[in-house]
Amino acid sequence: MQSLIRKAGKQDLGKLTAFLKQANLGTEGLTDETVDYFLLMEDEAGELKGSLGMEAFDGFGLLRSLVVSAGQAEKEIFILFTQMLQLAKEKGMNSLFLATNKREAVSFFELLGFQSVEREELPTPFYHSDHIRHVLNVDNSLFLKFSL
Repeated sequence: MQSLIRKAGKQDLGKLTAFLKQANLGTEGLTDETVDYFLLMEDEAGELKGSLGMEAFDGFGLLRSLVVSAGQAEKEIFILFTQMLQLAKEKGMNSLFLATNKREAVSFFELLGFQSVEREELPTPFYHSDHIRHVLNVDNSLFLKFSL
């Protein structure tokens, strides 16, 4: 079944919030004003199969809320990331960061062009984000950067 990836809108807020909660992810910061920084991956029937969002800062973003349903092909996840890079460019970003505590995921992100960075290299505004403060409290968190 072919997937469709599209930018989320205000009408998707309830569906996206429920999808993220079902995956045990936080939804803080997901509002009518920020939902257009999220991409949705849906099947032909319109059922949500994946999401990827970013928290926007001045000139850069923090990727978050990557969720994909079981059975999604790596190709579809790759396309989801590619579309997010395009959205970040449209929003005037010059770099994207992500955090993960899954070491096995790092090689996938490196294939996409992300490079590991130390916590000390994170932009200062990140420390004002509830999400990043939570991530910083997880000892095994790794950070990666993609320059657009």
